[in-house]
Amino acid sequence: MAEPEPEQAKEEGKAEERPPEEPKRKLPAWSLPSDAIDRITMPFRWPDRVTREWALGGSTGKGISVCVLDSGVEAGHPLVGDVQGAWALVAGEDGEPTVVDDEEGDVAGHGTACAGIIRAVAPECDLYSVRVLGAGYTGSGKILLAGLRWAVERGFDVINMSLSTTKRDFASVLHELADAAYFRKTVLVASAHNMPVESYPWKFSSVISVGSHDLPDGTLFFYNPDPPVEFFARGVSIEIAWLGGSTIRATGNSFATPHMSAICALVRAKHPELTPFQLKSVLYLIASNGGGSDA
Repeated sequence: MAEPEPEQAKEEGKAEERPPEEPKRKLPAWSLPSDAIDRITMPFRWPDRVTREWALGGSTGKGISVCVLDSGVEAGHPLVGDVQGAWALVAGEDGEPTVVDDEEGDVAGHGTACAGIIRAVAPECDLYSVRVLGAGYTGSGKILLAGLRWAVERGFDVINMSLSTTKRDFASVLHELADAAYFRKTVLVASAHNMPVESYPWKFSSVISVGSHDLPDGTLFFYNPDPPVEFFARGVSIEIAWLGGSTIRATGNSFATPHMSAICALVRAKHPELTPFQLKSVLYLIASNGGGSDA
């Protein structure tokens, strides 16, 4: 047989070559590889209908840690009882905030009022106090941010913030801390300002924001379809714990907020696996204006 011409051999050699292999695909950041699907299987199963009874019926808040970020808490107050831990943020020698054990307790009454409301609705929750406010209900931005950061890093289940700031300089850091809490499964409950002003952190979507209603039931709450305030809870003309074992009657979103914090504690005690996102969904479904009064 005649040998092929050189050009023929060259072409035949080309025909025998294999196409290059496709490079291994690299997933974008935060993607889910196919071999990891089993690792994110969620054992939690929703009921056919989310009711108030399913969400919190019979719950006392037992096992849930609730932190009152405020003016301190008067431990032993008849409406508060024991406090499982108390710390204060103070300025150190270098002027930077430092966390110390709080041996002074409540310096204004406001934190005790919030703690008493939480204890009334979720009597068996674990109460903690982080003092960031002074006797005049004021505190520095550095102290507030440091206190919230410390509380988030400590990993409390619920943080009650019956306070806000109008200073825009603090907004970005507050936003970062609110998001950090959200991703750590800490529920941050914050009161709307009592005046129609721009303030933070209640306007951030990663927190549960609370305004007041004037009905007498402390477990009655409503979802607001017209945000930024998401929920309304009892906060008008209510008897609250105050300094020296006393009580006073007061009104404010500050006192609506611990009602919602306590309700969050009730739900989380019964369903600890819920994320803040899922908890918000449950609150929406059991709100009193959404059929939540049905068992």
